[in-house]
Amino acid sequence: MKPRLALAAAALCASVSLLPHAAGAAPGLLLGVDDDSLKWYGHTSSLLSIYRTLGLGAVRVTLDWTPGESFPSGTDRVELERAANAGRSIRVVLAVTGPAAQPPLDDASRAGYCGFIANVLRRYPWIRDIAIWTEPNSARFWQPHQSAAGAYEALLARCWDTLHAAQPTANVIATSAPHANPGRWYEDLGKAYRTSGRTLPVFDTVGHNAYPETSAEPPGARHGKHSHSIDEGDLSRLLASLHKGFAGTGQPLPGAGGVTVWYLEDGFQTIPGRAVYSGSETDKHPVPEDEQAAQLWAAVQLAYCQPAVGAFFNFELRDDAALDGWQSGLVRPDWSPKPAFAAFGQALRAAAAGTVHCGT
Repeated sequence: MKPRLALAAAALCASVSLLPHAAGAAPGLLLGVDDDSLKWYGHTSSLLSIYRTLGLGAVRVTLDWTPGESFPSGTDRVELERAANAGRSIRVVLAVTGPAAQPPLDDASRAGYCGFIANVLRRYPWIRDIAIWTEPNSARFWQPHQSAAGAYEALLARCWDTLHAAQPTANVIATSAPHANPGRWYEDLGKAYRTSGRTLPVFDTVGHNAYPETSAEPPGARHGKHSHSIDEGDLSRLLASLHKGFAGTGQPLPGAGGVTVWYLEDGFQTIPGRAVYSGSETDKHPVPEDEQAAQLWAAVQLAYCQPAVGAFFNFELRDDAALDGWQSGLVRPDWSPKPAFAAFGQALRAAAAGTVHCGT
């Protein structure tokens, strides 16, 4: 596997070698990818070479927690070690999740989950960005969903205290799904926070997955106030819900105290054009690869021009080979570059140079 990845990295680096080099995104906008490849490959140097070629500022990697576990073990520990060591060369964001049917619902399980993460931060003190769970406002990831907002607020509070004690510069990231009524979700989190009587924050960053309703929908599309979707173009509605939920409390909001919104996941699925895919496409509106590149550029431009937004992550680096997975990556399953690879690299460089045009 190492030679194949090394050859792919060399080819990908050559594909954008004529572009000006950029070490990372501009201050104020962190640009990265979601890429679990970083924990799957025994040799990460080729992946790091790809990240450097693109000019990425960060990579988000998932980490699974099992109830009762105080530190990753077995394969999970090996994978964490790979990602963490890469974190010496690039900013690594850990998204720590667990079984959908076993979220932390009581004091003991919350202590266990947050203690698990704290042990990771103590072992790898250069890692500080932690996304708490995955899309807890969706029943797909948090069951039972009744009273989930109150339980998640309690989890955020416990983790904020525990992680800041372990790592004073920890960045505790709340998370949310775009099409599961995130506006109501943040209002309910605010209600739970007020009821708790807490005066310290419960998050440092708002992490929102900003997928459009379909891959063909423009990134800046807006949805009505009664829609259950809040995508990239609906940022004002997200901010209004956060304000309604937390204004006047001890929780800083975007625009105050350094808090920003991070688009932890966004992406546009493509029509498979080569024989490197298998199965049947499940996305109802995938787009041609050239259109994905244009959509991704527009999404980065919009994020850059939204002052409350601090980061944008493309999901993912590499397409899944099975069509019932995701094909929103920058490269195909055989590591050949899609047009989006060069487009994302160009967007990163424009952001770093401050040449993105935001209009009047």
